[in-house]
Amino acid sequence: NISKDWVQLMKLDKFTVGKRYGKALFELAMEEQRLTEVYQELMTLRQIYQEIPTFGQIVTDNRLDLHEKRQLVDQLLKGFEGLVRNFLEIVYEYDRMDDLLLIIDEYERRYDEYQGLVLGTITTAVALSAEQKSKIEKQIADKLGYKQAQLKETVDPTILGGVIVEANHQVIDGSIKSQLDYLRQKIGR
Repeated sequence: NISKDWVQLMKLDKFTVGKRYGKALFELAMEEQRLTEVYQELMTLRQIYQEIPTFGQIVTDNRLDLHEKRQLVDQLLKGFEGLVRNFLEIVYEYDRMDDLLLIIDEYERRYDEYQGLVLGTITTAVALSAEQKSKIEKQIADKLGYKQAQLKETVDPTILGGVIVEANHQVIDGSIKSQLDYLRQKIGR
C-alpha cells in the first residue's frame, strides 16, 4: 500500500528532523553553558504547543498568507530571547514548526541523560506504594548505569503480578503473565 509507506516515510522524516534539530540545539546550549535555561524555555514552549495543538500545523500550512503566519510566529517569539528565539526563527524559516514537539523531546532526552536521569514506565498489577516505586527506580538506575530513574506508573491487572519496566529502549519483563506464557510455550500448551 503506497499511502501507508508514504505515511511511514513522513513519520521517519519528522522523527529524524526532531533528532537532528534537538541535537543541534542541545550542543549549542552546552557550548554556551545554558543547558538548564534552554531546557526551561523549551518546557514553556511545549506547554504552549499543548494548549494550542494546531499551532505548528497552522504556521506550516501553505494555504495561510505569509504575513499572517509571520504575525503568529512573532507573537510566539515575544516570550523568548537569545538562543531559543534564534533557534525558533531557524525552525520557522525551514518550515519545521510542526516538528517542534519532536525537537523538544530530543533535547529533553539528551538533557536528562546528561543529568544522569533515565525516564521510563513501570507496569504492575496493583498500584505501588511510594516506597516500593522509589526502590524499583533506584534498582533500575543502578542496572542501567544512571544516577536516577524516573518511571511513570501504569496499573494493568492482566499481568497478574510482578513488574514490567521499559526504560532506555529496554524492556525488563518480570511479570507473572510472561513467566506463565514462557512455561506454556516450553510445555507445548
